[in-house]
Amino acid sequence: MRQRIILDVDTGVDDSLALLYLLASPDAEIMGIASTAGNVPAAQVAINNLAWLELARAPEIEVALGAAEPLEIPLRTTEDTHGPHGVGYAELPAPTRRISQRSAARMWVDLARRHPGELLGLCTGPLTNLALALREEPELPRLLRRLVIMGGAFDHPGNTTPTNEWNIHVDPEAAKVVFDAFSAAPPDRRPLICALDITETIEMRPAHLIRLAERAGSHPIETVSPIDPPTARSAASNPIIRYLTDAVRFYFDFHHGYDLGYLAHMHDPFAAAVALDPALARTRPATVDVELTGTLTRGATIADRAGMWGRPPNADIVVGTDPVRFFDRMIARIGDHARTVYPGEPIGEPVGRRR
Repeated sequence: MRQRIILDVDTGVDDSLALLYLLASPDAEIMGIASTAGNVPAAQVAINNLAWLELARAPEIEVALGAAEPLEIPLRTTEDTHGPHGVGYAELPAPTRRISQRSAARMWVDLARRHPGELLGLCTGPLTNLALALREEPELPRLLRRLVIMGGAFDHPGNTTPTNEWNIHVDPEAAKVVFDAFSAAPPDRRPLICALDITETIEMRPAHLIRLAERAGSHPIETVSPIDPPTARSAASNPIIRYLTDAVRFYFDFHHGYDLGYLAHMHDPFAAAVALDPALARTRPATVDVELTGTLTRGATIADRAGMWGRPPNADIVVGTDPVRFFDRMIARIGDHARTVYPGEPIGEPVGRRR
């Protein structure tokens, strides 16, 4: 049975893979996509979402524009991590599809009211849109079937400050609104949290791109490496593989530049996989809150696992998984989808690297 999903993303290289993973999954039906300001501004996020939908030859799916700014602070974006347009070195074709007339927050509320108890919310960016939706419909924690969030860092260093994960850092007030509101969710509907503690073990490497191209039947099979110049572009025959290679290679270069290895942490597609199949993860209940006033720790996520605050758990934190199993599934799904929608189509004029 297909699971109906509201996807809230700040697309983003790894968000792009999360979107493609869901489009390629026979057990997923995306009901709407909220475009959140984060990795790049909201308007660019919406363009990226529309472009990936067209590239993947997806059915018509509503793409709604989110708030331009966080709830209380100026927007900070991260083009250094995800490229000037959020998709690395990829230069996606301009989409012909149009952005929805309703806002992302309005879409959250309307869809949840229309399908009570049926929708799975998946947030892989800042939580601004969901926080705004909660202001309009405080019953969202009971209307949604479940919420999955990629965000936070608990027993792990931050990736933005020593304590902060990026999505929470961009809009900590929104994150607190969401965690506070979902304290009212029934125990079986507590949000699933995929924090850096687990997502930084999801390491994509060049060999995964090779396997993806092979699964898609794309040629030539390319091997990316740190010596590839920024001007190089994939010559893959399959368009999905071609643009993914260019996007992910930027992400590899970013991580390599910080001495993390020639790899990329695939936070968001892992969260998408867990949303569809929670059995991929081992979890532990906790009461999660967000620090808003600390001089050095503002934006930090704190987990009380021992009940010291005297408050019931409001989240299930992912504490374990099998990365090999995840990558096998991701490669199979996206590779098969790419082969299905582009069965042996020829490439146009490749630019840059030849293998």
